[in-house]
Amino acid sequence: MKKRKIVNWILTMGIVLTLLASSNLVYATSSETEVRNKKEDVDSKIDSTKKEIGDVQDDLSDGLKEVQKIDDQINTYQDQIDDLDDELDDLQDQIKEQEEELKKAEEKYQEQDNSMQKRLVVMYEAGQTSYLDVLLNSESVSDFISRYYLISEIAKYDSNLLSDLENSKKDIENKKKQLENTKSQIDAKKKSKQETTSALADKKELKNKQVSVLSSKEKELQKQLDELEQDKRDIQDELTKIIKQEEAKKNSKKNNTTTNKPSNNGGSTSGSTRNDSSGSASSHGYIFPIAGLSKANIRNKNYPSYTGHTGVDINIGVSGKTVRAVKGGTVVISEAKKNSDGSYRSYGEYIVIDHGDGTMTLYAHGRAGSRLVSKGQEVSQGQAIMTVGSTGNSTGEHLHFEVRVNARPVNPLPYLP
Repeated sequence: MKKRKIVNWILTMGIVLTLLASSNLVYATSSETEVRNKKEDVDSKIDSTKKEIGDVQDDLSDGLKEVQKIDDQINTYQDQIDDLDDELDDLQDQIKEQEEELKKAEEKYQEQDNSMQKRLVVMYEAGQTSYLDVLLNSESVSDFISRYYLISEIAKYDSNLLSDLENSKKDIENKKKQLENTKSQIDAKKKSKQETTSALADKKELKNKQVSVLSSKEKELQKQLDELEQDKRDIQDELTKIIKQEEAKKNSKKNNTTTNKPSNNGGSTSGSTRNDSSGSASSHGYIFPIAGLSKANIRNKNYPSYTGHTGVDINIGVSGKTVRAVKGGTVVISEAKKNSDGSYRSYGEYIVIDHGDGTMTLYAHGRAGSRLVSKGQEVSQGQAIMTVGSTGNSTGEHLHFEVRVNARPVNPLPYLP
């Protein structure tokens, strides 16, 4: 009996020890998994921090850094030329309006002058008869009053006609001055553009000389950066073209405009998309582009974080997260930037949404094949549009986010909540 109790006690203790051991094993395994996950997350953040789009300045040689400085100057000159082109277009439009106004003023003046000429002919044919003669030949008091009223109206008409002629003449002179002034501005802008274009050509020649002495590896890196800059400029040109087309449509349909508001279900989006407008909106009406995250998930909040960077990189805790539209609008670009061999470059998988209020937002480096919306599609605020990835000029998962006003990139941070 006593031996059986001892055996039972030993068995019980064995079971307890086994349970404790297995518990510790589970705990150890769980802790090890967490540590490993944290390490991978840290490694990913370190890698992402070391090399994001263009953020390789620390690894550049002195020669390549010098090329980058020249590139910055080239981009500055190119931006100045683009601005001058826009100003010249505006001035040309002003000239057309002013010429049209001048033409109308001259036509009006001609009509008034013809009317005055006819009036003078009538007065000449009437001979030397004076207003006094007309009044004295009145047959009665009522006839006198009628003639007096008629004469006063004629005199008033003549006075107004002369005054209108004088005012029209002054108006024509002023419009001619405005036209000449606008043409002078165009000449000045053209001269400035010519000087800037010449400076741009000099910088490009200097760049070619600098690039020629770089190593093959540096030349390849420079080529990638050049492609990125060209893609940026192409996108900007495309967005500018879209804006001008929209303005033209608005001008041609002022009295019959149909406003397409973003639908609640995101239009013809696929069944996998979802709307999530959770989170507070900023004063601009934007929500954060990744649900559950905030500006705290942006490692570098300086703008630009480095020269040539046209947006902010949301890069903390973003792996596998869904990118959403910060505001309702129309998708104007949804494509992938790829090289001829099929590899990604620059923005990789990217989307641009026009919000119809003068602003557009750009989302770049999405996961391969993850785009959920297409060009021309209307999206609602919070609608899923793609998944965070690392396609293009990127070495770590992150969302490159831009805000553009009149197609030009601006600091996006004030637009975010």
